Amino acid sequence: MTTAAERFATTGFGPDNLPYASFSPAGGDPRLGVRLGDLAISLRDLVAAVSAASGPHLSVDASSAASADDLDPLLAAGHTVWQPLRAWLQEVVTTDGLDGIVQAVATPVSDIELHMPFTVADYVDYYASEHHASNIGRMFRPDQAPLLPNWKHLPVGYHGRAGTVIASGSEIPRPKGLRPEEGGTPSFGPSRRLDIEAELGFVLGGSAPHGEVSVAKAGAEHLFGVVLFNDWSARDIQGYEYVPLGPYLGKSFASTISLWVVPFDALAAARVEPPSREHELADYLDDSVDGPWGLDITMEVELDGQVVSHPPAKTLYWTAPQMVAHMSVNGASLRPGDFFGSGTVSGTEVDQRGSFMELSWGGKEPLVLADGREMRFLEDGQTVTLRGTAPGANGSVIDFGECVGTILPAT
Repeated sequence: MTTAAERFATTGFGPDNLPYASFSPAGGDPRLGVRLGDLAISLRDLVAAVSAASGPHLSVDASSAASADDLDPLLAAGHTVWQPLRAWLQEVVTTDGLDGIVQAVATPVSDIELHMPFTVADYVDYYASEHHASNIGRMFRPDQAPLLPNWKHLPVGYHGRAGTVIASGSEIPRPKGLRPEEGGTPSFGPSRRLDIEAELGFVLGGSAPHGEVSVAKAGAEHLFGVVLFNDWSARDIQGYEYVPLGPYLGKSFASTISLWVVPFDALAAARVEPPSREHELADYLDDSVDGPWGLDITMEVELDGQVVSHPPAKTLYWTAPQMVAHMSVNGASLRPGDFFGSGTVSGTEVDQRGSFMELSWGGKEPLVLADGREMRFLEDGQTVTLRGTAPGANGSVIDFGECVGTILPAT
């Protein structure tokens, strides 16, 4: 006879993962749920059913947060609520005799509609991959050192637009803006160099009204979950506008997130040492405490069904807790739903680059697709899908699902 734990030990979405989402079954209202295998479990229904069966106890605060439509109340409640809720969920789905209850409140993933899992508060985009930053530096500033002097002393980033962080599956109209032209006078029109940025996105919870969140506190109390993140980029618009203040219209039109939020606590087995640091870090960026904080997440970039790259997140120079500490060290507050991207993830090899800007080396070395066509930047009608996996506990796999977007002609 198999146990409940064995029956639900499904590859990628087993009890060691249990990613959160906001979903609607056919004809139903949105509700918060978790994924177990190919099932989406309604948490409000699970809490009620387990309580009626006198199953494992769940606190009133956790029960209330679990009964919401999305993650917003759980993020506001903080780690003292979301950590016990996760422990309760893992106990329920692995306890013999409760698997029938779990099945009864579940809907096949194929029969649900996913929604934005949380309300994005503030959004920051970082630039944490040394390999990506070096590649872009060589292309954008060929007469200078690839990395600017500050890059290895602090996590470089910029404050983005929360309102254009959108759900996986959303279509992406080609953005318009000023584009550089020979002779110096720019032209206005649709981007000719539309690109992706394969990133990780980090969802924050709890509150820090006065900032100053330490690396240790960030990891223990504020990093709620991780998603796949495609921060679409119009390279020609970006290249014309970004000096001296950085990207704006070239990046603000759309940033797509995957819709299953993997708990940060599910990634304990995926934590690895980050690359060695070349310079001694300021005390507030010391991430040796309670580490390691690097993440062994392997991403996959697919274009119209063909996998073209496998960016490795373990090569990121800056870790997630460092990025939280940096964004709050000046006194900036943190609030539930704050979100930040890692910046494009790229490795040392050509097939590990997380953007077409790098894969085609600025268009000078076209990527040759399986059908023989040459690829430089995105064309109308093309679909990009990001995927990601990480090692889980006891040899399991943590799957992040998909982050999908299709390019439409400019409106």
